[in-house]
Amino acid sequence: MLSIVAILVALGLFGAHTLPQQPVAADAAIQATVGSAGFKAAAAALDRDFDRHVAETIRLTEIPSPPFKEAARGKAYLELLKQHGLADVEMDAEGNVMGLRRGTGPSAGSGPAPIIAIAAHLDTVFPEGTRVIVKRAGTRLAAPGVGDDTRSLAVLLAFIRAMDAAKIRTKADILFIGNVGEEGPGDLRGVRYLFTKGKYKDRIAMFVSADGTDPGSEIVTGAVGSKRYRVTFTGPGGHSYADFGLVSPTFAMASAMKKFAALNVPASPKTTFSVGVVGGGTSVNSIPFEAWMDIDMRSESRAELDKIDASFRALVAESVADENAARSVAKGRITVDVTLTGDRPSGQTAASQHIVQIASASVRAFGLTPSLTFSSTDSNIPISLGIPAITLDAGGTSDRAHALDEWIDVEKTSSLRGMQIMLATLLTLAGMQ
Repeated sequence: MLSIVAILVALGLFGAHTLPQQPVAADAAIQATVGSAGFKAAAAALDRDFDRHVAETIRLTEIPSPPFKEAARGKAYLELLKQHGLADVEMDAEGNVMGLRRGTGPSAGSGPAPIIAIAAHLDTVFPEGTRVIVKRAGTRLAAPGVGDDTRSLAVLLAFIRAMDAAKIRTKADILFIGNVGEEGPGDLRGVRYLFTKGKYKDRIAMFVSADGTDPGSEIVTGAVGSKRYRVTFTGPGGHSYADFGLVSPTFAMASAMKKFAALNVPASPKTTFSVGVVGGGTSVNSIPFEAWMDIDMRSESRAELDKIDASFRALVAESVADENAARSVAKGRITVDVTLTGDRPSGQTAASQHIVQIASASVRAFGLTPSLTFSSTDSNIPISLGIPAITLDAGGTSDRAHALDEWIDVEKTSSLRGMQIMLATLLTLAGMQ
């Protein structure tokens, strides 16, 4: 990171010292951006282009993109990025698609010039076969995944067109990304690859995740960490009548679930747990040979997450021991396998960081009050690596994310305000010229 900061200093994106800018400096920087002829021209282009933006939101929403099956939408987004004249448009080995809008800084595009990355995720939570046709009623669009996070993909395209229409140049390169694997089982695999194996991993100086359709006042600076497990209890099984009295995986699992439910966790830092899915057994008149559950634990604090993780593992072992002691093990004992299926890191981008100061000033410039919050987003990965990162909403309103009746409202005034907040943040961070 020291080399990246040094480059940013050389580009004039940071001051020559490492102390964060004060709010007054951030407000002045945003006002300079918003008051510039270039930004005004870009805002006018967003306005003129709004119907196309809505049409692209609908088009992309209607390309199914289940977890681990984002390829069709990724290929479509790749072609759209190519049409927008970006450099080095490509799909990486993990399935992320991206393109570079070159800046004017030293060695931009050919050396270690810093990159400001902005990403929206391609995947949705909905399984293969889900009907994703958009229903439109006035300015309301309803379909699974339309707001989380498909509209943000279209927002990024609108930004590129607006910047081109306004002939805006930036000092830093801007990397526009449609990434895979943000939702549930994806475990942030797209952004994890970007920052650990991707070709830009050592150049990304700041990261903005565009995720959500809401007014634009919320700035996610805190990464809610999580651990997810598939816990499988195994035993000898048998006939429910003839083998009555043998140990049972379901009784062991039920005991573990009851102990899990009784755990005490702090309200602050917020820490949660859940059993989301259960399964097992072969018939109603059998003692199961296997039972399993998928569990989720989250916390704003890594220390608290580690505590509940340790408690969970202990109670699972205790429940297995209890069942083996309570019933016959003549035909075999209960064993358990605890397999990690998700591990999202915790962390926080401090409110004093330049990226947060600029985003907050942008929210204020458009008449809203910034709210710094915690969530689990693609920003978790760069935050955990010490790279300044935030997640922003794209404007408008929405509800029912992750539900089949998910909807967004693309009323123009509210939507454009949120888009302008994000664009002003991006351009100020990248050093608009």
